[in-house]
Amino acid sequence: MAKNFSKTSVKEGARTELHDVLALTGAEVSVNELPKGASVPFVHSHKQNEEIYGVLEGEGCAEIDGERVQLSAGDWLRIAPSAKRRFYASEQSAIKYICIQVKENSLGTYTAADAEIG
Repeated sequence: MAKNFSKTSVKEGARTELHDVLALTGAEVSVNELPKGASVPFVHSHKQNEEIYGVLEGEGCAEIDGERVQLSAGDWLRIAPSAKRRFYASEQSAIKYICIQVKENSLGTYTAADAEIG
């Protein structure tokens, strides 16, 4: 019988994409780490997918449509698909963050409305 779950461990590193590792079917999730003073080497946007970022450690900023948004551990940020974005670690600190990518407006139910007890 096939298992109804998959598990992996994320080690230190620049980027780990969990889509293939966990056989995700509804989202892309990545764990990212930028050393102090570094940045993602490109500006990007998406056609359909919004991104949700959670800062796990450190500090830095996101440049979104030309506006700089300061980020530090504990911050969460949602970015619309069409927004042009790029991430930077601060000069004093590395930044480690999780990125969750899902199709915008695709959430039908959530939490208790989607749960079945027992």
